[in-house]
Amino acid sequence: MGEAIVVNSCSRCKSPAIVHQAYSGQHLCAKHLHASIRKRTSKELRRQLKLPRDARHEDGSPFIILVAVSGGKDSAVLLTMLNDIIGNRRDVEIISGCVDEGIDGYRSPSLEMARELSESLGVKFVTLSYEEMGFQRMDEVVRKIPAMGELHDEADGLMPCSYCGVFRRQSLNALAEKTGADIMALGHNLDDMAQSILMNLQKGEIERSVRLAPHTSTPIDGIVPRIVPLRWIPEQEIHAQAISRGLPIHHGECPHAPGAQRQQSRAVIAQLEALTPGARHGLLHSLDNIREIHRDAYPNSKQEVVECSECGEITSRLVCQSCTMKKWLSEAS
Repeated sequence: MGEAIVVNSCSRCKSPAIVHQAYSGQHLCAKHLHASIRKRTSKELRRQLKLPRDARHEDGSPFIILVAVSGGKDSAVLLTMLNDIIGNRRDVEIISGCVDEGIDGYRSPSLEMARELSESLGVKFVTLSYEEMGFQRMDEVVRKIPAMGELHDEADGLMPCSYCGVFRRQSLNALAEKTGADIMALGHNLDDMAQSILMNLQKGEIERSVRLAPHTSTPIDGIVPRIVPLRWIPEQEIHAQAISRGLPIHHGECPHAPGAQRQQSRAVIAQLEALTPGARHGLLHSLDNIREIHRDAYPNSKQEVVECSECGEITSRLVCQSCTMKKWLSEAS
């Protein structure tokens, strides 16, 4: 006989728990996990998005929130939470948008999940592909990476995620423009935030850390501000929420992700959290404190942005990174 599996009861009722929060010591059932996530998301949403009682524009059109969806668990929970919290407001319209990077066997099924969820909630769903943006499909980019590395020192050693991140960011900006969005909501969870903070701090990039979303109090010129309402919710809790609610989600990992720096940070953060529960929260609190200190020290500091001389997009250099990468790609063909 194998050992019996012990299922703990929920700390708030006596139902079977589906999640253990090591950092709080609590066990939560599906119902109380949902309530807990909703409470934290609502609080964060109020902090990041100060909506007036009537948020309509002067012409009477609604305030538009673009939710960046991927078909994965984070954006599925984000979309359902936002729809649950403010979906009934007449002065606000929620639109979901998905970027199709052109990754065979991965993006198509996840895009369909995002579409299915949006339609079930009655949310308008829009997509934009890399080809429509004038970029090459990610599968094609990956094929050309060795050639680009040989031709350009700056491209040598770059991982697929470096290209995809740049093209994706610009595609999201274009989606925001296409939908007339006032704000963009991203599904970054607590683990994502902790990984990004670690990656920036280990390179000494304080400026970059300070610029992480949310941007509502420090908008960047020419870019729709980002909000991250799930930033305090651990990945494990989001996964449990998506499964317990039966949300349509795609479980596959991007085939081009292995070897990326984020994968290393993911392992380090998981190890830190296992050793000291609450470490992820600590990193995010640290970032918020650094942000305040930075704001006090440089009250007039604004990110210097100019328009790219090639495409006119906002950038911090003469020619934006996406135009540079497009040039490398054309030379490598």
